[in-house]
Amino acid sequence: MSIEVSPVEAVPTRMPTLIEALIPIVFMMFALVVGIFFWGVSPHIPLLLSVCVAILVAMRLGFKWKAIETGMLDAVRLALQAIVILIVIGTIIASWIAGGIVPTLIYYGLNLLAPEYFLVAACAICCIISIASGNAWTAAGTIGIAIMGIGFGLGIPAEMVAGAVISGAYFGDKISPLSESTNLAPGIVGVDLFEHIRYMLYTTIPALVISLILFTILGFTISADFSNTAATNFTLQQDLKDIFVISPWLLLVPASIIIVMIFRIPAFPGLMMGSILGVLCAIFVQGAEPSMVLTALYDGYSIQVANETLNELLNNGGIVSVFATVSLVIIAMCFGGILEFTGIFQTIVFSIVKLAKTTRSLIITTVVTCITGNIVGCDQYMSIIIPGRMYAEEYRKRGIKGKVLSRTLEDAGTMTSPLIPWNTCGAFMATTLGVATFSYLPYTFLCLLSPVIAIVYAVTGFTIEYYEDGEAPKKVRRFRMAKRI
Repeated sequence: MSIEVSPVEAVPTRMPTLIEALIPIVFMMFALVVGIFFWGVSPHIPLLLSVCVAILVAMRLGFKWKAIETGMLDAVRLALQAIVILIVIGTIIASWIAGGIVPTLIYYGLNLLAPEYFLVAACAICCIISIASGNAWTAAGTIGIAIMGIGFGLGIPAEMVAGAVISGAYFGDKISPLSESTNLAPGIVGVDLFEHIRYMLYTTIPALVISLILFTILGFTISADFSNTAATNFTLQQDLKDIFVISPWLLLVPASIIIVMIFRIPAFPGLMMGSILGVLCAIFVQGAEPSMVLTALYDGYSIQVANETLNELLNNGGIVSVFATVSLVIIAMCFGGILEFTGIFQTIVFSIVKLAKTTRSLIITTVVTCITGNIVGCDQYMSIIIPGRMYAEEYRKRGIKGKVLSRTLEDAGTMTSPLIPWNTCGAFMATTLGVATFSYLPYTFLCLLSPVIAIVYAVTGFTIEYYEDGEAPKKVRRFRMAKRI
């Protein structure tokens, strides 16, 4: 793993004061709250206005426009991988529907998964896929799409299904040695990867067990509404067979993508392979016209049938469907980039550290900072990199082992990233699964429980480890601007 430094072309005449540092953040929070909750607009314009305010603050600090532009573009480069993958996921959804892959998964899934156990099974399945692939986006963008369709067919609320998918997907994203965030957190702090993973089990396993219990209870709670499920499923399956060629051989496509990810083929070529296989299935198995399939890759799959459930389920995907998310990610990363290179983040963190006098308050402060990093930094990696390098020296000075910090970065940074609509992870999940972030948020039990458990451990001192007398802490690595792995 290597993290490169991206230079900024100018140095500010001074660091921002706390009041100056808070101006763009307070404005962003106010604009988003008013825009989203009172006016019902998308977060794009409030975030764009926040970028303008951040630019004015940067100019006040002595930065020239060229330096500000460079800082914004550096941050956008961090999200380019996410943007490219998001576009490919749009083509996968369309090609897998046109190729009959998603309909086949739904058809057999309706037979295999009982409604009462569907949510807990969905979470468990996504746990397995995300551990194997090391990537929450891969899990959600492949098997997660099919699970959403099966849940739709079973009549389970989409926000609950999305919560189960995201909980399972982020379990692997946090715990898998193949995950980028799992490598990034200990890499910044200076902790052995597998020591970091073993230490995370103390918070992650209880959070998963509680989540699975809650999904089981939730499944039985809503099971009273499934009295007509069998008849509905039979009708849905018959309609699917009338439209598509349903065959177990089509299941080889998602199976091949999982195998590709296990062997660590990079995400872009691996997912492109999935999209190409979907196109081939659409043309040679379903008998679709090549022009129709290629159009669907851009505009999304489109069909009109008598079954309204299928209309809502199958009209999906395409590059066009992700444009709003891509623009949101770019705007959000511009804002986070300005806060990063101008020293606004550093000023706020250093001010907070002065108030954290005890180990308990320092860990809780780290949790809050990571969550805030996801909100104002707008990217999962921002929420890990910035608190990681800012707090690492303070943990060392207080004799707290580095793995306490690296675990906390994941408990609060990795796990809360899909809960913010304008964060790259939140925007991706909402677009891919077709459910608004604030709608699925109450059901992402694993993501919600992880930072809570981290705080409970901090308050009680449970599993918090210190360096013994004579035990030298590792030297902390420092970075100015990190790029995605």
